[in-house]
Amino acid sequence: MVERIFERALFASRWLLAPFYAALSIGIVVLLVKLLQELVHFVLHMWAATEAQIILGVLTLVDLSFTASLLIIVMFSGYENFVSKIDHSDHKDWPAWMGTIDFTGLKLKLMSSIVAISAISLLKAFMDLKATSDRELYALVGLHMVFVVSGLLMALTDRVAAGHHDR
Repeated sequence: MVERIFERALFASRWLLAPFYAALSIGIVVLLVKLLQELVHFVLHMWAATEAQIILGVLTLVDLSFTASLLIIVMFSGYENFVSKIDHSDHKDWPAWMGTIDFTGLKLKLMSSIVAISAISLLKAFMDLKATSDRELYALVGLHMVFVVSGLLMALTDRVAAGHHDR
């Protein structure tokens, strides 16, 4: 009886994650405000901007978009994997990937999104070399390579682990 009560309490504790996912949705609102701020700045200065500044502005918008998409993936996949399944039968425009990403898929999507965001930040630094010190550039390249190698190792580890389960 004590074991059953403990297991029920432990299982119910998964709901403590729900506020974390709600907080991520607030993070998307903050990113939206920053996106609108960047967009207004971008549009107001487009006539006087150089080609490189236009590309940097577009990359900033893409970066914010990737980050918001990453939050959506983490929110929905994390909620469905760790808290509760979402009934999507009432939602006609429900994306096909939602409800099908397991924890391994979530880790790989998360890592690939981080690599993409890092690549955009690195590209932005290369586009504005005059404002970026060599030290900062080396740090950005090093950090990006750490993300790439980590992602590859994570994917390899998951593939090896999946191979052991297939036997």
